[in-house]
Formats: sequence, structure tokens, C-alpha cells
Amino acid sequence: MTPKVVIFDWDGTLIDSVDHIADSLHLAATELGFPAREREAYKDIIGLGIIEALQKLYPGLAMDEIHAIREGYGRYFFSKQTTPQSVFPGVEDLLDDLAGAPSHLAVATGKSRRGLVKALESSGLGSRFATTRCADETRSKPDPAMLIEIIEHFGIEPREAVMIGDTIYDMEMAQRIGMPAIGVEWGVHPRARLEAYSPVAVASDMAALRQALYLA
Repeated sequence: MTPKVVIFDWDGTLIDSVDHIADSLHLAATELGFPAREREAYKDIIGLGIIEALQKLYPGLAMDEIHAIREGYGRYFFSKQTTPQSVFPGVEDLLDDLAGAPSHLAVATGKSRRGLVKALESSGLGSRFATTRCADETRSKPDPAMLIEIIEHFGIEPREAVMIGDTIYDMEMAQRIGMPAIGVEWGVHPRARLEAYSPVAVASDMAALRQALYLA
């Protein structure tokens, strides 16, 4: 695989943040009196935009309730900064090697723009990406809108890029437009669920991801 553009999900793919997101969702919802969900339920909606995630977690929520939980979630989530130590081992070397391939690098995430700006800066990864798209400025995964906007930015076809992510939402949005995808097992969804969307590979570790990208 020699893609012109490599597009990464953020949480659970590049950054070890899944548990913190689940904790923040739990605290924000339960402090407002909403019932606690199983931990896997909180994790399962990671990758969606926050509105879509909360609608799936608590069907029938009114918009004012969504905004209240969202405010609490932001308060809890931003109480812990993303640091270089939160970056999965091997990610920085992978990004450096891809940039020298050469490939353009991009991010497609369910995070808000505010959240991604803070994470790009505090993680030290920001300078590596040519463009980024967030759920609150386009449409939430698994709608492929953010992927379409990214490839239009570079003037390429879907087959000339690859989407790398840890959720079925990443796999589905790529599948919808015929873009190759690579799943990673160290985030939210297990191999079997990722494989249901026919990715070109599912990587069990960073070495396997490098091999799938012909960097090993």
C-alpha cells in the first residue's frame, strides 16, 4: 500500500484516551441523574460526534439535556490534558516515517474542533498533520463527509488514501466511499467487528500496522 494521504482517527488510534472518555461520559451523565451505563456502552460510542454519541447512549434525550451532559463531559474531559505520555508507543516514529514516504497525513475525528486543537498542541503531534476534520464542523462518523472533504483538499480519489481507526465508524465511513481502511485492535472495537467492514487489514500492534503500510 502506497497511499498519497494517510488519514488517522485520534482517540483510541493515536492517543490512549478511551478510558478517560468513558469515565468523563459516566461522570457527566450520572451527576445529572441519568442512569449509569455499562462501561462497554460508554466505550462503544467513542468515535461518534458528541451529540450522536449521547443520542445513542440515552435515546430520546432533549437537546437541552444533551447540552447539559456535553457541558459536564467537557469539564471532566479537559481536567486532564493530553500529554506526550498519552500517545501510544510507536506513533511518533510511524508518523515521521510516513511523512518521509512521502505521504500527506490527516486526522478525521469525532472530537470537537476545540478538543482537537488542545489535543494537537498538548500531545506534540500537531505539526505532523496537513489537514484535520472534526465532527462539529462537518457530519459525524460513519457519514463519510469528513473523508470526502479531506480528499477534496488534496485533489485525490478515495482509492489513493487510507483511513486508519479503531472503531466500526471509521471502517464504515471509508467503506461507503470505496476508501481502503486499516483497523487497529488497541482501541475500542475488537477485530471481529472491524473485519465486518472489509478493511484491507486489522493490525494487532504497531509493528503490524507498519507492515500493512509497507513500512516494515
